[in-house]
Amino acid sequence: MLDYIVIGAGGFLGAIARYAASAWIGQNWGRSFPMGTFIINISGSFLIGLVMPLLTERFMANPQWRLFFAVGFLGAYTTFSTFEFETGNLLRDGEWMIAALNVVLSVFVGFAALKMGGMIAKGI
Repeated sequence: MLDYIVIGAGGFLGAIARYAASAWIGQNWGRSFPMGTFIINISGSFLIGLVMPLLTERFMANPQWRLFFAVGFLGAYTTFSTFEFETGNLLRDGEWMIAALNVVLSVFVGFAALKMGGMIAKGI
């Protein structure tokens, strides 16, 4: 039960950070290009790449810190960071084909699912 509370607390803060960052970026840099989403995705990828090795390899932190930060905070801040981290792990492990399949399928099947959901919603 404690794990769920730790993840929820991180998710609460991550969602607020995402909203605040996106709003600030949109107000200051405009919205013609989705700069807020872009910066959030890139910063989340940087943060998971920085923090996960520190928590799991360098400092051997309590596993709940990983749950709070990686699953909770970054999970709510951006799932793109998890996608990048998992794809990076596949590449590190020499699984080039699976990594490429993950990238291609995530982008194209995700976009198709978006369109399909929109078509269903319009048909209702």
